[in-house]
Amino acid sequence: MNAFTNDEMNLMCIYNTGTKDGMIDALTAMRENLEPEEKELLDLTDSVLGKLETISDANFAELELFPDFDINE
Repeated sequence: MNAFTNDEMNLMCIYNTGTKDGMIDALTAMRENLEPEEKELLDLTDSVLGKLETISDANFAELELFPDFDINE
């Protein structure tokens, strides 16, 4: 299974619908609304979508999708 970065996990927490397919749909819909200057978010979203396509539903269910926002940064 591809390891997700902290930023990828945080994005997944925001768009978590409870299922892998639901998250893919939510991220895809969000991606369509990004502006060209939002390249960093576009790249992050594409990375998450690519990794989600490679994992099974069982592996998705094992992910701990709790935000890890460091407010001290």
